[in-house]
Amino acid sequence: NYRVPAEQRQVIRILYLPMVYAIISFLSYRFFRDYTYYSLVEIAYEALTISAFLLLLIQYVAATAHDRTAESALARKEKKKLMFPFCCWRYRPTKMYFMYTLKWAVLQYAVVRPLVSIAGIIAQAENVLCESVWSVHYAYVYLTAVDFASISIALYGLLLFYELTKDELKGRRPLAKFMCIKLIVFFTFYQTFVFELLQKHGVIHATEFWTESNIVDGLNALVTTIEMVFFALGMLWAYRWSEYRSEDLGPRLGVGKALLDSINYSDFAREIYTSLRFFIYYLRTGRREPRAEKDKLEKGQVDFETAFGFANPSSAYYGANGSEDSKGLFRGAGAQGVGGRTMSPSDESNGIGSPDGRGPEGIAMTELSGRR
Repeated sequence: NYRVPAEQRQVIRILYLPMVYAIISFLSYRFFRDYTYYSLVEIAYEALTISAFLLLLIQYVAATAHDRTAESALARKEKKKLMFPFCCWRYRPTKMYFMYTLKWAVLQYAVVRPLVSIAGIIAQAENVLCESVWSVHYAYVYLTAVDFASISIALYGLLLFYELTKDELKGRRPLAKFMCIKLIVFFTFYQTFVFELLQKHGVIHATEFWTESNIVDGLNALVTTIEMVFFALGMLWAYRWSEYRSEDLGPRLGVGKALLDSINYSDFAREIYTSLRFFIYYLRTGRREPRAEKDKLEKGQVDFETAFGFANPSSAYYGANGSEDSKGLFRGAGAQGVGGRTMSPSDESNGIGSPDGRGPEGIAMTELSGRR
């Protein structure tokens, strides 16, 4: 049922998490002497999963913009306090720089964590990582500090994003989806802590062929491999395929297309690039950069500005110069299709909409002209 690529590619990436953890844990159990290298790769994929979850939420929020103009999108967000521990400060979500800061707070982890893993792999190869020694003379303490700061910022940004958009996310079970991701991380973290505690208290003993550390790593990897079976079942419950069963959502694409989209991370690169470009332009001029005509998105994908009503006024399927968007994206915030999802001109040929504004079986669709 691959019908909404903008959403479902993120869902597939998230569903990969138990599989990635299980495969890497099995390999680290089988090749226990290289356990550290495998664990560093395993953690790096968590960063990609959290970023994919944010992009999924952005698409969910955009899907609620049915009959909403940019003005109404801004009007429903009021100035409020930040969450603990920064509750003494207030923020105005209608400010565009705040929303971009919130997005970058999460996406930065997709950059920092892989870099930390790469640095850890190099340090391990040079025998200066030393995970079992908490000392400023080794790399582990510095990499852990950077990782802790990065994931703390990412989780705070994600929670703040959820708090800001929870009304728009009703019915999409965002909390259950998020918990499926974080429970995997929490379980693997705390079980590692328990095994290390048992080692320190002499419960785990070395054997003729295995050291105490090898046994701890092996037990941790074996338990993780088994746990991922149950977490995979939990994700099937949270990320239901039935959400995309309706033929009104669009044509059904092939499995090959779904798999290729899920491993194509160009959308990550685009989001990171546009965020950095926004900050550079904003710091230089004090205002946001005008949307470039060359910036094209994939069919059915709604960008960050459109999702929150910041997009420039434009025609529903035409750019400012009157030409049809080569990717077929409706740029108007009010151009929504069945179920509130963003429509594209090609959807008319699929029977979802028609030029006279009528949908399937004569149902009136949203007015196509974007308005301020």
